[in-house]
Amino acid sequence: MRTILTTLHSKYIHPSLALPYLAAFCARECGELAIREFTVHEPKENVLAALLDEKPDVVAFSVYLWNRRETLELIDALAVAAPKIRLVLGGPEVSFDGAGLFECHPGLSALVRGEGELPFRALLSSWAKGSEPQDVPRLTIRGAEGLNVGPNGPPLADLDDIPSPFKAGLVDLSRGFVYLETSRGCPYSCAFCMSALDERVRSFSMDRIRTDLSLLMEQEVPKIKFVDRTFNYDAARARDIFTFILEHNCKSHFHFEIGAHLLDEPTLNLLTAVPADTFQFEIGVQSTLPSTLATIGRQASLRRLEDNVRFLQETTKIHLHLDLIAGLPGEDYDEFLSSIDKVAALAPHHLQIEPVKLLPGAPLRQQAPSLGLCHDPNPPYTVLATADLSFQELESLRGISRLFDLTWNSRRARGFLDGLSNVSGSLARGLERIEKAWQSRGLFRHPLSQRSVFEALAAICLDLFDDSDATRLRELLARDFAHCERVAYNNAPTFFTALNSLDEDIVRGRVHEEAKAIKGMDIKLQHFAARFAHLPDLPSPAILLFLYLTRTGEGLSVKEITLPAARL
Repeated sequence: MRTILTTLHSKYIHPSLALPYLAAFCARECGELAIREFTVHEPKENVLAALLDEKPDVVAFSVYLWNRRETLELIDALAVAAPKIRLVLGGPEVSFDGAGLFECHPGLSALVRGEGELPFRALLSSWAKGSEPQDVPRLTIRGAEGLNVGPNGPPLADLDDIPSPFKAGLVDLSRGFVYLETSRGCPYSCAFCMSALDERVRSFSMDRIRTDLSLLMEQEVPKIKFVDRTFNYDAARARDIFTFILEHNCKSHFHFEIGAHLLDEPTLNLLTAVPADTFQFEIGVQSTLPSTLATIGRQASLRRLEDNVRFLQETTKIHLHLDLIAGLPGEDYDEFLSSIDKVAALAPHHLQIEPVKLLPGAPLRQQAPSLGLCHDPNPPYTVLATADLSFQELESLRGISRLFDLTWNSRRARGFLDGLSNVSGSLARGLERIEKAWQSRGLFRHPLSQRSVFEALAAICLDLFDDSDATRLRELLARDFAHCERVAYNNAPTFFTALNSLDEDIVRGRVHEEAKAIKGMDIKLQHFAARFAHLPDLPSPAILLFLYLTRTGEGLSVKEITLPAARL
């Protein structure tokens, strides 16, 4: 019996972890197994042809939010093209579907519910022996007499029973990015999260974790993303893993989802030793409103979270990614804007703002009617209105999120955003004003170049703010833009103020000195300069000289020099 384990990724770079785990656990007793990965962007006909070329007896799909529609279309097509193939679905997106899924998709043979290793192995081993499984926990199977729905059953007691897919060579390490799981479950029961359904946290043994980590670090996999829901649920365990990485890592970068409020003093002290570009922490703040956190069952000390994030920001080189969720019960528009300001004040490297998704099976999905939450019935089940937020208000917050991506999260316009916060009294309120203008001009409809983003911001500021504030914001934008890309004198954006002839003499002299200082160092020097008169940290007027330095094999670096402007 030949089984193809497959899935449709949202991007090619994404590797599967679920499929290698299933293949490793099933081993030889389930027949021949092969893993084939595709993306949702590939034509259905191409994927269909590729699967049929494998001449499988079974095709098993891992189904998620991003691929449900495409996967269900594929199994329907497979059932028509090759009706003898047995088709299996599993994964979080279909684990809570019932008989209706089999009714809508007559070619579907079996459905694995929840954690897949035990029921999937039981299914394939029975088929490989020529029999039909009966009453297997967390397995629904179509039989001659109808559906056989197995009872709910416990997951694996010992995760080490799953052979390492990395050691078995089942994980594609060539994409520069792999997922790594060291635990399952979460100590918290946040109503919006599927992990709220797990009764306990299970961890692989430290020997197993070290073995897998060693293999990946020895292979110098560029990025390793831990999929543990709360990686540091056990502080001592987290420290052991952090320490092992710091002692053995060569060139890999690591991504962790952590609870910042759980970081204790020994862990914080250890993290000060993490080299730059090595760790990224994703920290779910979700809301800064205590009543909302209580409603969704999220038990986390906001004070401790804020204190620890500040410590990480001020004393470590760890990249900090903080999350906020819009549309949670009990938080209105103004309160969410306040949450944005509070989290932005922590100065994370990345601030993600996303509307809540009411996932099938998650407690919040069940509570939605009583809480007044309305959501899109189709994936990704995004909230569309709440008892506290209208659709229009949620759209405004979505626009503000996109502006964050275009500016803050893209490492552009940080100076401008500080200035916007000052003139508006709040960063969120300033972005709210920008968002309305951005929306009215249709700027969210199409991708924009970096230069177009800056030019649009400059034009909007001229419309929204009085002359002095608009001028200051324009100069902040100009300074930020000059740090983002090399500016050419003959093609400078209009928000720069040109030099006069006396200024040009001053700049020529300084550039000559700088070129002389790096002579013979194999560094290419280019420059741009403009006049500024409204920046609070500079004399007025002043010249800012931007030196663009390029060395072979290295990226562009920008050096800013302040020069006195010529007095007219």
